[in-house]
Order: sequence, then structure tokens, then C-alpha cells
Amino acid sequence: MLPMTVLETPILETPILETPILETPVLREVRGNHRSTAGVHLVARDYPRGLRLDPHMHREAQLVYAARGTMQVTTPGGRWLVPPDRAVWVPAHLEHAIDVLADIEMRTLYFDLPWLKREQRNDGLAKEFVVRVSPLLHQAILALFDARNTEERTELLVRLVMLELHQAEDSATFVPLPREPRCRRAAMIVLDDPTGLHDIDTLAREVGTSARTLSRLFSTETQLSFKSWCQRARIAAAIQRLSTDAGVSVKQLATQLGYASVPAFSAAFRHVTGRTPTEFAGK
Repeated sequence: MLPMTVLETPILETPILETPILETPVLREVRGNHRSTAGVHLVARDYPRGLRLDPHMHREAQLVYAARGTMQVTTPGGRWLVPPDRAVWVPAHLEHAIDVLADIEMRTLYFDLPWLKREQRNDGLAKEFVVRVSPLLHQAILALFDARNTEERTELLVRLVMLELHQAEDSATFVPLPREPRCRRAAMIVLDDPTGLHDIDTLAREVGTSARTLSRLFSTETQLSFKSWCQRARIAAAIQRLSTDAGVSVKQLATQLGYASVPAFSAAFRHVTGRTPTEFAGK
């Protein structure tokens, strides 16, 4: 039986990896009657808006959840927006950075690789993904940090969390990032100004290629057409705004993102997320 753990994060520089590895959590008692099951470490931390956790990796796999607030997780494969109804799975040794977009109450579960193997929980967990957090998963994660937990209750809650992870991958808040240098530069130009109307011919000239080549690269690198990718980037910007600004209206958002009308914006939003902006915001 291990006490609840908190990350102490000395950075280990290695000659092989440029990305720093954050050391395995050092066991330190936070509150005497918080418990985590062997092989699973529970970390509760609050982070202020604007804070950035630069690219790093862990020796453990982790489930990162913000019980309140919104964060953005970037991996080599893409950018994941994580509002409070999402959680992100980050495999061990995967480089990632976290940007705090609104004050967050982060609740993270770290899983030792031997534990995952022993529990036969490796299937589907080799790549990063975001899951929609059901009311059951939300309550199970929060309950893990209950000071009254026994070892038996903690183990059951961990198993419940793992079962919920296998429900369905939710990619609505994911913007894939191309790796090819010209295409990557074009993608970052769009992401820096997702509200702009980006013309592929102009963008291609900016990055030193042809519109035809850039279009082909987006399709190959992201499995989305340039137009669809830009729409995904705009919808991700909309989700970010809805998650961090309770006062913004759907009409304001549609205008700012360059949509001709609220119905057009709502249709695009539903196409990506399966919900209207109003439904997503819970308004």
C-alpha cells in the first residue's frame, strides 16, 4: 500500500533524448489517509491560467483530467483541446506540452508500465487520445482523491476508470499537426490566427511551395483536406472560447470565426463535434 503521491520533477538530461524526462513520482505523504494502489500514483495540482508546461515526457503512462478549467495538450501528432468534459491519455515516453487556458484543478493518474501489463490494460493505450468524460468517469476520478478511501475502494475505482477509458475515442477536440516542414509552417500560420480566412494559394507562397503540393501534403499528413483541416482548427478555437469565456454568445463567435451566419457555424460545429455550440456550452 502506497501513500498518495505527488510529483517532484527534477529534469534528467540524457545524451540520447532532447526532451526532458520528468522523474518518476517521488513518494511523499500529502494527507495521511489518501491512498493509491501499488503501481498507480495520484497527483492533485492546481495551475493558473497562462502557465505552460514545456515539452517533456514521463516514464509512466498518465490520464490527465481538469476537474475545472481548460488546458491544451500538444504532442508530435497534434494538438488536443481539453475542456472539463474531456480527459487526455498520454502514453509513457511520449513528448507532450500543456498550456493552461483557464485556471485548472488538475487530477492526474500515473500508471507504471508493469502495472498496465499485469492488468492487461495495454490494448488501445499505446497512442494518445482524448475521451469524453461521462458523469460516471468524472465521479470515479474525483472519488479517488477522497481522504476516506480504503485500499479496496481505491482499487475498485481505478478499475472503473480504466473500464471507462475503453468506451470510445473522442477526436472532436483534436487538430492533427503535419510533420513535413512546409506543411507544418502553414498549419502553424493558421493556428496562430484561426479566425482568418486563409487562402491556400497565399499560404503556399508564404511557405515556399505550390497550392497543389500544399493541398496534397495536408491530405497525406493529416488525413484531412486543407479546407476540412482549417474548419477543424476554427472549431477548436470555438471550443476554446466557449470553454474559457462564459459571456461569449454563439452569434459573436460565428462572426469572429468568419461564418456567414449562426446556422452555418452551428452546422460546421455539429459536423465536427456532434453537438451544436449551444449544447456544447450547456447554455
